Amino acid sequence: MMLRWLYTALWHLALPVACLRLLWRSRREPGYRQHIGERFGRYGRQTLAQDRCLWVHAVSVGETRAAQPLIEALLARFPDHAIVLTHMTPTGRRTGAELFAAEPRVHECYLPYDVPWAISGFLRHFRPELGLVMETEIWPNVVHGCRRAGVPLCLVNARMSPRSYRRTLRLGRAAREVFGGFTRILAQTPGDAERYRALGVLQVEVTGNLKFDMAPPPALQEKGAALHAALAHDGRAVWCAGSTREGEEALLLAAWRQQTESIGRRAALILVPRHPQRFDVVAELVIQAGFTLQRRSALTAWPERIDTDVLLGDSMGEMTMYFSASDAAFIGGSLLPLGGQNLIEACAVGTPVLVGPHTFNFAQATEDAIAAGACLRVPDAGALARAVHALLADPVDLQARREAATRFAGAHRGATARTVDVLAALVPVR
Repeated sequence: MMLRWLYTALWHLALPVACLRLLWRSRREPGYRQHIGERFGRYGRQTLAQDRCLWVHAVSVGETRAAQPLIEALLARFPDHAIVLTHMTPTGRRTGAELFAAEPRVHECYLPYDVPWAISGFLRHFRPELGLVMETEIWPNVVHGCRRAGVPLCLVNARMSPRSYRRTLRLGRAAREVFGGFTRILAQTPGDAERYRALGVLQVEVTGNLKFDMAPPPALQEKGAALHAALAHDGRAVWCAGSTREGEEALLLAAWRQQTESIGRRAALILVPRHPQRFDVVAELVIQAGFTLQRRSALTAWPERIDTDVLLGDSMGEMTMYFSASDAAFIGGSLLPLGGQNLIEACAVGTPVLVGPHTFNFAQATEDAIAAGACLRVPDAGALARAVHALLADPVDLQARREAATRFAGAHRGATARTVDVLAALVPVR
């Protein structure tokens, strides 16, 4: 109780800074200047398509895409309910708007800052009958506010890495109180569930990873095939470095430069930084490394031939296209100790993947993919460049790993149905 009081006091002190941060970030992303009232629990005259609603919180792009099959299943299971879909970032909000543009029962807004009066404003306005928080978003006052308002709150697609578990242990009783405030925690893997239970949380079930149920958009797959044809002229192979993080691009570009110079054969690289604010910085790194550069944003239509060493994926919501255009893909966040990113999206379109040594955020999925033959782990950037070259130069091995990636993605589906079955028992019957 005392820690939550201190946490709340610090939040109130930080609110002016949070507002300034919104304005600062809006220099590059104007969306941060919009709907500011929502971040303080003020929703004006916003109304829903139905009197009853369920609430899903997906902080940004990745969580929103992971939530898509779940939201679609909830809409089908509960036809008399609307869905309030909340975010924390403009890119997450835009992604949701694109995914559910044709669904009037999905209403999007921002989740307020984690202060009690703002959370109460949100709950009073929408009166959700059930709240779902995706993956790792833990806000103590959200949990406490839902408990006081009698709103069942579930952490779905939940994951907790060993590293996060060790950090959470330091909070002692406060962590147990927060996680114990969830009505259910639906974990991705038995390992995740065990770590939650070790914190003293009893209401934990394993339902699987919702990201395996994400259907790759056919339109993006078709665009990916066209992009591959444009890049793979004269027999060139194409590979992707997706969701790369700060510090990784310089390492892999230097290693790839050394590798291409030693073998005298180039392959086209699609380089996709995870954070859009870094697109310009990464473009400069590509040029400094001595590669020719083409930006995705400059292509309004695919030419028959794209003559560039590196295509910079400076767009949002097109990872399926980039992976579909690639013969193999490196998953970023794993060369440096950042925990890695999601490899399922690449495997779902039959693209084999490579990862670095640091994948603790997606440990189980990565180990399962390696065991299935869909993924290769490398120790550093130099080994990555050599492994990519070897894989692209061996069509038999490449085809076998493509098939393994497809099988791996298909074998782990079903989390959505299991999750909805658990949640259905928590929705009040009228």
